[in-house]
Amino acid sequence: MADKRLLTDRYLRALPPAPRGKRDEVWDSRVTGFGVRVSDAKDADPARRGKAGKITFILRGRFQSGASPTRRPIGTYGAITLEDARRTAGEWRSLIAKGIDPAIVEAEAREKADRERAQRIKHSFGSAAEAFITDKLKHERSGAIAERDFRVNFVALWRERPISEISKFDVLEVINSKKRSGAPQMARALLVLIRRFFNWALDQHTFGLDRSPCDRLKPNSIIGPVPKRNRRLSDIELFAFWRATERMKYPVGSVYRMLALTGLRLNEAAQLSWPEVQGEVIIIPPERMKAKDGKAVEHLVPLSSAVLEIIASLPRIRGGKFLFSLSAGKRPLAMTGPIKADLDKRMLRTLKAMARRRGEDHEHVTLPDWVNHDLRRTIRSGMSSLRVPHNVAEAVLAHRQGGIVGTYDVHEYQDEKREALEAWAQRIASIVNPEPAAPAKVVKLPRRRR
Repeated sequence: MADKRLLTDRYLRALPPAPRGKRDEVWDSRVTGFGVRVSDAKDADPARRGKAGKITFILRGRFQSGASPTRRPIGTYGAITLEDARRTAGEWRSLIAKGIDPAIVEAEAREKADRERAQRIKHSFGSAAEAFITDKLKHERSGAIAERDFRVNFVALWRERPISEISKFDVLEVINSKKRSGAPQMARALLVLIRRFFNWALDQHTFGLDRSPCDRLKPNSIIGPVPKRNRRLSDIELFAFWRATERMKYPVGSVYRMLALTGLRLNEAAQLSWPEVQGEVIIIPPERMKAKDGKAVEHLVPLSSAVLEIIASLPRIRGGKFLFSLSAGKRPLAMTGPIKADLDKRMLRTLKAMARRRGEDHEHVTLPDWVNHDLRRTIRSGMSSLRVPHNVAEAVLAHRQGGIVGTYDVHEYQDEKREALEAWAQRIASIVNPEPAAPAKVVKLPRRRR
């Protein structure tokens, strides 16, 4: 049939399928040439038994000058609404009246949309983030940690958004949320990281970015000044530290003792590999050392007799690369928060036991908060008390001298560092194994004559 009537949703939903092997057409009385084509397919929905399964909106017209009238599909009922199809038919008729083929216009619109979609993907935060991670973070000493924080706090939130649409308010929402959760130092680290990312993206000139949303975001103004740390372990805390690490299983206890005896940073020690141990010295390559702008240099660590004993006690498995590992040397130990919490618990237990033996109130004994990096301050302060020269003590901690001295003095101080580290090891030994006090001498006084 070729009927003509005002098409409505109620009418279309009630249409039966066309006879088997045929198609029916119904034309709209409102828009000339607009109608529907009904197939012989039946609706699979049991609730619509006996109704048409496929209804296609069509427009009949001369789409090109001099061509015969043809029918073109607009869309399937259900995928688009009747009103949208009727509006499209009206737009097509207007184009035809101007001698323009709607198919050409739609093809151009699709191409434009595809270009914009590709551009949006190319300029998305997620795309730029992956490039930043590959170009910068993958090659850095602490890049794995920075990558994890970057993905969790920024990429997961803004992956699909164009990088140019990220505002300072978006950045502040993340930073202030972290600050309010009681992690100001993490908030500071994240702000530094996201500022670094946007500055890198600007330098690439490929992501459609002409300014950084972090330009006027200053950490001290948003989060507050960095609290100055002066925490170092006292002698009694060093005793508790040594006792606790003695009872911690490999590889954790060994790593902590290595930190306390060498002054290395946490991952510099935890990620030590056997090729870096060369006789009585450890040589850490530049890529594992802390420095900015590619200025890192290798660090020589002369080994005291105490450190040599630790290394000699470590299991060495064929094919294993790392000294401290839970995977037979295949991967280095990850010094996580729970490991430090376990150490603190053991240290506090020892401090309470010591107070109890002294007859003091052990219930009120506490262990003030400290972080792994405070061991370096403890060592540096200890070396000053041992009269180790300033430049040697700084060299032990891999602190490069600044200014003209740092430019021309490239001496490694290997022998001097060895003496300093040996003296420090002996100082720890005197704390953890104190010599018993010598008995008091009884001096007989001559008898006084009367």
